[in-house]
Amino acid sequence: MSKAREFKNYREVVVGAVSELAREHEDIVFLDSDLSSCITSTSFEKEFPDRFINCGIAEANMAAVAAGMSAAGLTPFIHSFGCFASRRMYDQVFLSIGYAKRCVHIIGSDPGITAQYNGGTHMPFEDIALYRQIPDFIVIEPSDGESLYELTKQVYAAKKNSYIRTPRKGVAFRYDEGTKFEIGKGIELKDGKDVAIIATGAVMVDNAMEAYEILKKDGINATVVDLHTIKPLDAELILKVARRTGHVIVCENGRYAGGVGEGIAAFLAKNCPVKMDFMCVWERFGEVGNLSYLKEAFGFTGSHLASMCKEIIK
Repeated sequence: MSKAREFKNYREVVVGAVSELAREHEDIVFLDSDLSSCITSTSFEKEFPDRFINCGIAEANMAAVAAGMSAAGLTPFIHSFGCFASRRMYDQVFLSIGYAKRCVHIIGSDPGITAQYNGGTHMPFEDIALYRQIPDFIVIEPSDGESLYELTKQVYAAKKNSYIRTPRKGVAFRYDEGTKFEIGKGIELKDGKDVAIIATGAVMVDNAMEAYEILKKDGINATVVDLHTIKPLDAELILKVARRTGHVIVCENGRYAGGVGEGIAAFLAKNCPVKMDFMCVWERFGEVGNLSYLKEAFGFTGSHLASMCKEIIK
């Protein structure tokens, strides 16, 4: 059994990956913002008490502390809810980490509607757009536990700053043990010729696979791409599926402005103009509810995506 499958939810998977790295590399430290129980970084603290710091509810300060630790030769992984890991500490991340060329890995948990009952104030729809603006930053949003575990380990090996976007609760395993993942290389799950669905993250890849099955019954063959790396974009794969199908729908659990869809649209406008549509958050804030309710409220369902595919083909 792979190590990722030892864990019961995404938060344990990502902390488990960092803990495995820490056993092999003494430079790794973990900083949390008084959310240890929320992300289960208490397990890291128990195993490495001298390499864990609870920075309290002071996320901007945590980013600055991490930058200083990086300057001293350490490699910090830091965590907060995605809303705080983006909006609240953005200036410190941009300047003290990005501009200063320090190496820090940021875990932003509960992105988009996965914040559920924490509500609109805690739903980061704009975190993708913010982190895409920082030069030389890796941005990943894996869609299952296996890819989350392996790609978290890979960001350390890449020796570049990174933003890891992940839910906390529940976990799915769509990939077999031993599947090879590579930062910057998406995975083509289905290779249909009629429409290409490019999705990022667990919520949207699940929707894409559900839509694929609905479309298949109606004689429509869809391509499905798991774009686990948002930055850098897999330009080669995106160009391939756009040329094959002539119709592209980009799905993200975040805002269009500055997001994955806008980035892909800009790339294809220059290199391969095709008909496009977008499943995303437009001009609205989040709200309180469970995941099933929120998926319906925001139109993030497989049936809605299938309808979008039929419309763009028509």
